[in-house]
Amino acid sequence: MRPDTIERFGNSVVQHGPVNDRVYLMKLDRNDMPGIIDRIEALGRRHGYTKLFARVPGHAAVEFEAQGFTREAFVPGMFRGRSNGCFMSKYREKGRAETENGRQIEKILELTENVLVQKAGKPSPGRVVKLGPTDCESLANLYASVFDSYPFPIFDPDWLAKAMGSDVIFFGIHDDRGRLAAAASAELDRSWRCAEMTDFATRPKWRGKGAAGALLTRMEMDAREEEVLTAYTIARAQSPGMNIVFARAGYEHGGTLLNNTQIGGSLESMNVWYKSLIGPVSPA
Repeated sequence: MRPDTIERFGNSVVQHGPVNDRVYLMKLDRNDMPGIIDRIEALGRRHGYTKLFARVPGHAAVEFEAQGFTREAFVPGMFRGRSNGCFMSKYREKGRAETENGRQIEKILELTENVLVQKAGKPSPGRVVKLGPTDCESLANLYASVFDSYPFPIFDPDWLAKAMGSDVIFFGIHDDRGRLAAAASAELDRSWRCAEMTDFATRPKWRGKGAAGALLTRMEMDAREEEVLTAYTIARAQSPGMNIVFARAGYEHGGTLLNNTQIGGSLESMNVWYKSLIGPVSPA
């Protein structure tokens, strides 16, 4: 199946397609308001997508709510460190808004409540490295070996190379033989001064050895150097490991996105976690 399409609606960026069976307003330009809401509604109707999903600054959330969207998650300080970022959703089919895994998701969140926040140490410079275009083949192979499906075409080396040229910074850890054992990326939004910590993958042999935590620590260090104020992630809600990694690193839970993302062969619910990289931020 072809990956979902990413295109511009005015100056805003939208992803849509049958893989995730949704319209995702990834980046909103305020000059496209309020008409962008009608445009994504029309796109959803035309293709029969069952979910409309938008990441918007808090001041725009009210207009989405007036059109029947609900806030599933929020990130304090996501928009330039000053106001909330809101994840707004509208379900066009009742079944998409329901999950049979609610109790399991709750149990995983309960587990994270008992996790002690660890003071981040500096990762070994020789352990976590920044990846470049020459690493795209091995990076794509790593992702293909870990995921049955993914919401973005990370199995394609050319797509990864293009992402590296557009404010997405990939990091990796190599094993003793020089093979890529784990990787992740920091997707910078310079206009919002936030970064999504995403695309974590670890080969089975390396799991449980702290690779994800080491990657996250290095990613936060580099994000601060890029003047990022807020870090966040959208993690698989039924994956205890990644939720614990973020809780241990001092991230707070901002909400759960139901049946949101095609990953691992099916649509999964996702937890939003956030952290201020400059100190406490009060929800606005």
